[in-house]
Amino acid sequence: MRTGVVGRGAPRGGQRAAASTPSRAQRPSRNLGTLVRRGLHQNHQDHDRASGEAFAPGTLDDYLRRLEAAAPSPSSPSSSSGPNLVHLVGTGPGDPELLTLKAVRLLQSADVVLYDRLISSEVLEYAASDALMIYVGKERGLHTRSQDEIHELLYRFCASGKTVVRLKGGDPYVFGRGGEELDYLQRRGVEVACVPGITAASGISSALGIPLTHRGIADNVQFITGHLRGEFTEEKLRELANKVAFENTTIVIYMGLSSLPQMSRELMDHGMDPQTAAVAVERGTMANQRTVFAPLGSLTEMVEDAALESPTLIVVGNVVTLCPLWRERRGEEVADKDVQKEMKEKRAGGERGTGPKKGEALLQ
Repeated sequence: MRTGVVGRGAPRGGQRAAASTPSRAQRPSRNLGTLVRRGLHQNHQDHDRASGEAFAPGTLDDYLRRLEAAAPSPSSPSSSSGPNLVHLVGTGPGDPELLTLKAVRLLQSADVVLYDRLISSEVLEYAASDALMIYVGKERGLHTRSQDEIHELLYRFCASGKTVVRLKGGDPYVFGRGGEELDYLQRRGVEVACVPGITAASGISSALGIPLTHRGIADNVQFITGHLRGEFTEEKLRELANKVAFENTTIVIYMGLSSLPQMSRELMDHGMDPQTAAVAVERGTMANQRTVFAPLGSLTEMVEDAALESPTLIVVGNVVTLCPLWRERRGEEVADKDVQKEMKEKRAGGERGTGPKKGEALLQ
């Protein structure tokens, strides 16, 4: 029997941001120096434009050239003797209240903020009113800028003397490509300071009441990416399945929505019990959060039925059973079995009923 439970909304009280991906209307308006996306399907030079009295009309590249022409040369007495600096700032899993104080302080002092797709408008509101806001988000099948272009923007703004913040969801160094930006900038002689954010695995699981480690259930945890690029060999999949089954390991899959059918199937093929508890969480910690709890063998079908969308985090392991929502699901499953048993007995006695269909009582 397919079992599982679909839930909505953040699991605890308090006001949450309405969406993790800011629409054009939601993004904070700026009187000076605002860059906005003017259309997802246009060339990025068409929709990255400065507005306001501080900047003349033109593309972002035009503005950068003017900045670079006005910047003092490295040998000039007015130039800074210290190294240029870029701040990589993590914003956490989505809830703006999970921002660090340091992240807020840097946003308020930044001249230029380059931000990703999953940064909410509530977080962006912390930026200074005259900060230059540059959207560099990526989603499947649509990259407004390549990673190489982002590298160059960071370097050019920094070299022009601007205070630069690179704003990323979660933690910059956990599947956030922060390491690539660190490496590029350091090779160009730029100092990089990282402000850690609460990574999605920790923030979302904690909000749901799922401890990633728990004495006697899980004594280690493994983060993996669901972007399958050939790294999940037969040996690797067997190792992951064995870790959950025999080594008390919790597996957390980032960006695993598209690869869930293949990954879950291959994990079970390599020895993972189909009854292993799992949960998929869309837009974790946000007001529009949705969750699907189900055994691994049913998770793919349940996620497809619920039509979950990116970003979705997946947690697999026995610690999921400690979540109150999982315990509710188990109680409903028992109740559902009791109803079905009663209906079976009635049918055997010649009575007809209209009780719940198989698995019907298990969805919320």
